Amino acid sequence: MRLCRFHVDLDAFFASVEQNDRPELKGKPVIIGATPGHRGVVSTCSYEARAFGLHSAMPISEAYRRCPQGVYLPVRMERYAEVSKKIMTLLRDFTPELHQLSIDEALMDMTGTERLWGDAENAAASIKKKIRRETGLTISIGVSVNSYVAKIASGLKKPDGLCIVLEGKEKTFMASLPLEKLWGAGEKTRAQLMRLGIHSVAALQNASISLLEIKLGKAAARFLMQAAHGQDPGIYNIEPKRSSMSGERTFEQDTTERQHIIDTLRRIADELAARVVEGESASTLGLKLRYSDFSCIHRQFSREKAFTSAEDILAGAIELLNKNWNSHSPIRLIGISLQGLKPLSSFQAGLFEEGPSKSEKARRVVQEIDSKGLGRLMRARFLPRTTLADEQGAEDL
Repeated sequence: MRLCRFHVDLDAFFASVEQNDRPELKGKPVIIGATPGHRGVVSTCSYEARAFGLHSAMPISEAYRRCPQGVYLPVRMERYAEVSKKIMTLLRDFTPELHQLSIDEALMDMTGTERLWGDAENAAASIKKKIRRETGLTISIGVSVNSYVAKIASGLKKPDGLCIVLEGKEKTFMASLPLEKLWGAGEKTRAQLMRLGIHSVAALQNASISLLEIKLGKAAARFLMQAAHGQDPGIYNIEPKRSSMSGERTFEQDTTERQHIIDTLRRIADELAARVVEGESASTLGLKLRYSDFSCIHRQFSREKAFTSAEDILAGAIELLNKNWNSHSPIRLIGISLQGLKPLSSFQAGLFEEGPSKSEKARRVVQEIDSKGLGRLMRARFLPRTTLADEQGAEDL
């Protein structure tokens, strides 16, 4: 199968899980994130809410102004991680070469699976059908010969979409897109391009690489030119045979705000920990940083013990962040990986010599409560703060 890269994106994932768990919410605008009347932003929202102009990272006050009749719910990360894990397991029934990119997206290498699932269109249809039948959720799939174009394609026909870019048509496909669809080019980068008279991907394809290097820097110019031509600029670092698990986040705006970065790392650590408890782990932890100029670094360290808790993963990530970030360079993407996965039993000799910490015990209780549908809990850190008394009375999990 030449069209071997399948990018799978779960449609409005957090909101879809809530609507699936609570059928009375189907068809209603559901907004996941902060509580109206308090500071905070939208984490994600249903397609019904998007019809009102809502989107992720929008201030919750603006979301409420546009859609006061919406159903506003807190983030239930443990529940979403549980559903995500089930979906990723189902995807591995189609190919062992699956790389989970975040809680709601994955990249599948379908090379050599034609005898099992047919051509790309039939294989994608089978994947979508199975996910809907087993979970009640929809996914969108982009298919191409490379990961970058598959990523772009998966977002074009949402929800429940399928977009296949034929081999040799990558450049033509990209040329048909508006500049805002160029993944990796944020608002500031697009503004710079427009100041150069570049208002579309087609125009970018014909731009002078020398001019782009002068105005944006060599790394950004190289990334943008490769992306515009439908080539893979190396957005994913995929290790074969699932020897790692990872999570990444791209910030809506490049940031140097340390607390925002730490909170993002905390969410990624929670996701990884939820996947560790019942499966595999590793003793090597990696941090990925992509800066505003598109340059990217990967740093890692190893130890004897496995990383088995969210706080442990977070502490390792912060240690690498402190050593490799100068706090003045804006970050556009951040990620954590656990590399060299092995069964947890392989680490048993020293796995819980001191027992799980209070924080990790609490996180597992939250995961169990969510998985059984017995309640909705979240870290107090991610709740909107109202008064000093509220802050003093809130205990972080």
